[in-house]
Amino acid sequence: MTIVSIKIGTTGELRRVELSDGSFFSFKTCYLPPIFTNESLLTPGMAEGRELDAGEEEGFRFASACLRAEKAALRLIARAEQSVFGLSRKLERRGCTPACTRAVISRLIDLELLDDRRFARLWLETRLLRPASPRRLFGGLRARGIDHDDAESALKAVLDDETEQALLARFAAKQRRSRAFRNAETKAAEYRWGFDALRTLKFLLKSEGFSTGAIQRYFGELDEAP
Repeated sequence: MTIVSIKIGTTGELRRVELSDGSFFSFKTCYLPPIFTNESLLTPGMAEGRELDAGEEEGFRFASACLRAEKAALRLIARAEQSVFGLSRKLERRGCTPACTRAVISRLIDLELLDDRRFARLWLETRLLRPASPRRLFGGLRARGIDHDDAESALKAVLDDETEQALLARFAAKQRRSRAFRNAETKAAEYRWGFDALRTLKFLLKSEGFSTGAIQRYFGELDEAP
């Protein structure tokens, strides 16, 4: 198998090569394996007529597949922020090999187009207006492949005192409307629950990851309600 022609794209990194069997490959040089140390294989005027061994031909095929995967990844990123784990799964579902996916993910991280810490913060911000809890938000991040430390850091960054208090109020209100707490008969009883219901809710809020200060402030507001 020989190289018939090779052309350089406008960016300099992009190449298009035609082989003697009629096949064409477009690729970026960053995706070529380490065996491509000989610039004569990539330079117009020097590459034409060069014989390729099996490894070099496979290298062109791999780099071309990576370029296709990169284009797919960029389309997904243009739609919404992606996590490393989520984007990897999406690319593999589109037929990308694990090796190709790893190469593309690594490049996108280097270009700062993919950042799990940024994804974690943005994901949390879209869910802070829902009746969630720190524990469930943390679990949601971990389920999306976010590292334990990055998930914890993102939670601390978005959950200041005011935001946590508002989140707790929404979460507690949802719990109070649930069957487990639906035992108030009057409006006054709705604010001043019996001891068992009060203790149950406090335990639940603590187990859901709300801070002691936020829980105390919440129940202080209930005690002050008319």
